[in-house]
Amino acid sequence: MTGAGAPQPLALITGASSGIGEACARRFAAEGYRVALMARSADKVARLADELGEGAVACPCDAADGDAVLARIAEIREAHGPIDVVVNSAGSGAWKRVEETPPSEALEMMGAPYQAAFNTSHAVLPDMLSRRRGVLIHVGSPASLAPWPASAGYAASRWALRGLNEALNMDLHGTGVRSSHVVFGRVDSAYFSTNAHAEERMPRIGGIVRTIPPSECANVILRVAGKPRREVYYPFMLRLNFWLFSVAPWLTRWLLRTTGHRLDPE
Repeated sequence: MTGAGAPQPLALITGASSGIGEACARRFAAEGYRVALMARSADKVARLADELGEGAVACPCDAADGDAVLARIAEIREAHGPIDVVVNSAGSGAWKRVEETPPSEALEMMGAPYQAAFNTSHAVLPDMLSRRRGVLIHVGSPASLAPWPASAGYAASRWALRGLNEALNMDLHGTGVRSSHVVFGRVDSAYFSTNAHAEERMPRIGGIVRTIPPSECANVILRVAGKPRREVYYPFMLRLNFWLFSVAPWLTRWLLRTTGHRLDPE
């Protein structure tokens, strides 16, 4: 809660042009946050900022570019004050085996989400640490714990993001700043229509976890911003899957291998 006359809290949202990022922009703005919208698509974030109105600012930027992120966040700080919450939802990557993935594409997948989250965290942490408050939220994937066949580059980037959150929790202990890794199951987004083979390579075990809309993800992330936790898995059946992995990892790996689809290279 802010006192009388105090500015509304400011949230930086990466990947804000679509999917979970866009839904978070709308949800946080509706809750009274000021929102800084970061994405590579300048036109999309400009339209969204116009739609959300006062308190929303478009910040076109490739979050995987560290120097660009530092410059952009310095501009945000100068114009709007320090950032209170970061939602790292920028991400990319197709589901492919190593031999199917050009090294340049693997590097791009590591750029978002991992490098993008590292860059924004690096840029905002000095202010957060000096103020002894702030929340970093990293939107991850089930592949960060239990990869499925034909997801090597994608899974590696998500493991890196989970590792970043673990390391941040060690470094930030006792500082008043919190870091959280939020993992969703299948989300109803354009990902499956724009990434070849994703639908075919979805493990069948994932079918027991219901598909959720981005707006539901945004509600969860807003709650985490208010009450941060180190890791959040949503919905319930996804938590159940991870519980199974913790007690019987061999069984989960077997299920992923035997129920996932493997396609021969064309």
